[in-house]
Amino acid sequence: MGHVAQQRPDRQPGPEQGPAAEHAPGSDLQPGRRDQPAQTPPPDLDPEQLRQFQQFQQFQDFLKFQEAQRQGGAEVVPGQQPQYHPAPAATQQLIHQPPAPPRRRVPGWLQWLGKKILGWLIFFLLLALALTWAYNYFFGSDEGDSTKSAAQLGGGKYHTNEVLSTRPHVAVQKIYQLVAEGSYERACVRFDNDRGIEEKFARDLGYPDCRQAVLGLQTEVSHVTDYSRSIYPQYYDPNATTLRIDSCDFEISGGPALGVFTVTKVERGQWLITGHEPGPKTCPGTTPDTGEPTSPSPSN
Repeated sequence: MGHVAQQRPDRQPGPEQGPAAEHAPGSDLQPGRRDQPAQTPPPDLDPEQLRQFQQFQQFQDFLKFQEAQRQGGAEVVPGQQPQYHPAPAATQQLIHQPPAPPRRRVPGWLQWLGKKILGWLIFFLLLALALTWAYNYFFGSDEGDSTKSAAQLGGGKYHTNEVLSTRPHVAVQKIYQLVAEGSYERACVRFDNDRGIEEKFARDLGYPDCRQAVLGLQTEVSHVTDYSRSIYPQYYDPNATTLRIDSCDFEISGGPALGVFTVTKVERGQWLITGHEPGPKTCPGTTPDTGEPTSPSPSN
């Protein structure tokens, strides 16, 4: 039985009913399908809406083009080229930016070498600190070496503060060191000023006062380091409270010998110079210039 065309009120043939009508051309078009023509914009759109509609169509074409590339081919209509707007520059940069190269791992031998070098550096640092401490302990770096402590020496401040040397030989060694440096402010206050021992020290060496003695003796020093180290540790009775230290019991080098000192143990285990006796500027058995032992003269 054939299909009957439905008539409209104006007696014009209407759309065909039945199975054929269900598949009439254009009846099942949907957006995004590659086998259907592009949609026609409605005629009542303003320019802005028309522009947005055209962009939407271009975006659909771009999606179809990408889908065709993923599938290894596409049904391309001859003469038709997908149109699309390129992505923003920032997005393209992110898309085309190559991945960051992986970080290179430090070789094991290099890590081992770095640990060894660090270990040796720490070892030498600790060794330097130990040697510095040993030098200060045996050659006189004590609390009284600072300017602040030296200022506290005057007026008998050692009675209440630990500002003097706590080892007997260092009390004398400091005089040699400060003479080599020309530091009369710190040298002269290490004597028993209440009894005028610093003035006796100056007179024994041929100077009117302690200040001029230190400055004058400094001009006779030829080697500051050797002269500063002329007095070194020796054995003393640990129970003694007063000791006599003769400069000629040591190898004085780099400058003149300073005579005989008497040191007394005072408050807080400190040693104060409480007496002085004159002595030769060049000790027997040493040369006048360097203080080195003289060689015996050849016998005839």
